[in-house]
This record gives sequence, structure tokens and C-alpha cells, in this order.
Amino acid sequence: MLVPSLDMKPVKNSDLKISLAEWSLHRALQAGKIDHLDFSAIAKKDYNISAVEYVNGFFGGKNMDFKEAGKNSAYLNELLKRSKDAGVFNHLIMVDDEGPLALPDDKVRLVAVDDHKKWIEAAKFLGCLTVRVNLHGDGTPDAKKAASIDSLSRLGDFAKPMNINIVVENHGHESSNGAWVADVMKQVNRSNVGTLPDFGNFCLSQDWGTTQDECKDYYDRYQGVKEMLPFAKGVSAKTYDFDKNGEQPKMDYKRLIDIVKASGFKGYIGVEFEGNTQPEEEGIRKTKLLLEKYL
Repeated sequence: MLVPSLDMKPVKNSDLKISLAEWSLHRALQAGKIDHLDFSAIAKKDYNISAVEYVNGFFGGKNMDFKEAGKNSAYLNELLKRSKDAGVFNHLIMVDDEGPLALPDDKVRLVAVDDHKKWIEAAKFLGCLTVRVNLHGDGTPDAKKAASIDSLSRLGDFAKPMNINIVVENHGHESSNGAWVADVMKQVNRSNVGTLPDFGNFCLSQDWGTTQDECKDYYDRYQGVKEMLPFAKGVSAKTYDFDKNGEQPKMDYKRLIDIVKASGFKGYIGVEFEGNTQPEEEGIRKTKLLLEKYL
């Protein structure tokens, strides 16, 4: 049985490093129990994790007012200062709700492309490597694929001079089809455009966040992760509520980690706890312990 440890030791693997996804603490953040500006310090102090993955929805909103890659933003400057003071690397920003990048309607979609650019500039200012986007929108799979290829190509070209990666996560509908995403990557064919395979989020019939039990049409997670890994610039090690043995009853976690290791992936694996009935702090610790066990 895995027991949460107070001494969260770093994973000993030179090719694979642990980061902490801010969504793991979304309940505490949404309830105002913790502040987004303190997230990097919490990651280091409470979990001994030295790299973080931010969620754009938890940034300062009207208080942020970032322009010119954050140069005029007191909020982004404060966030950068706190992460540096904590000795934490700002690895990634997950971007949601900035418009449909897979929508065949070019007029609406190109506005969405432009609306994503400020987050790429913010990522550059914060020293991040990567920005995660979603491929959402209405339309046929082929029409959405063509729209996605164009959107990602535009964002990749915009981000290239800043040395920022643009990655796609499996997040519902076609984006949860590993073969569909892999074909998009092949056609985009840019070195800084890739994937962020998530161990969950493989529901084809609904949006992300739908559990396998609730989903009517679920893509095989092991196949999907395997198909996305050749293009991966990060991995999201999603977990849900743990069983009494510290394992994941909804998935074969060892099998997933073995797939990651066999792929030759090198980089950050993000702890992302999304359980509903267990404390977030416990879920984070148990996820990290599970990674340590199988890595």
C-alpha cells in the first residue's frame, strides 16, 4: 500500500522529470483557499516539485492586463518573481476558453488564433517552454482537421522565434482520437508543434473531463497515448481517486508508464490529480508516489 510521504523526493531519472499541473489544486483555487501567485511556492515547499504547469483561467483576470509580452504587467512580473524566489521552473501554460481553433469558420477561428497569441507572449516572458491549446469546434472530422492544421501552423510560426512549443492535449471529440491528432501533427510538420498526451480525457462523444464511466464512446487510452507520444513535448499523468492500494482503478498505470518509457520520451511528466472524493493534497502526493514507483 502506498502511503503519502512527507518527504517528497525527486524522481531519479535523467530523461524524465516531474512537473505539477495547477489543475491538481483547482478546487482549492476556485474556493479561494490558495492564490495562483503562490502556486509555484506551494509546488516546491509542499511537494518538492520544481516545475509547474499553469492554467490560464487562474491568472489575474482584470488585474493582469498584460501587454507586450508582459512588460507592462505587474501581475506577470510578480508571478515571475515568486517562481524565481521559490526556485521553480515555469514549464507550461494550459490555455482554455480563447476560442475554437478547430472551427471551419475562418472568420471566427482566426480571431481565436489571435486571442491565443497573448498567452504565447506571456509564456515567453515567464520563461516557459510550452503552451497547450485545444482543438475544439463544430464541423465534420475532416473539416475540423483542416482548420486545426491551419491554426496550429499559424501559432507554431508565431511561437517559433520565441522558442515556444505549441502542444495539443486530448480534450474531447476528435482531439481524443489519437490517430486523428497524429495525422494533424504530421501535416502541420513543425518542430515546435506537438502533443501533450493525457492519461485520461479520451471521450470521443463529449468534452474533456468526462470520466470513462460517463462516456458513451471512449477511445482506447493505451492506443491513444501510444499514437500521440511520437510528437509529445510533455505528458500529463492524469489520476483520479485512488484505491486502498494507492493504485488507479480506472486504468493500468504501470502499463501507461511503460508505454511512455518504451517510446523514448524525454521531458516533463505532469502530476495532474482530478479526483473528486479525496483531498487534492493527498491525490498529488499519491500520484507522485505512483510515478516514482513505476519510473
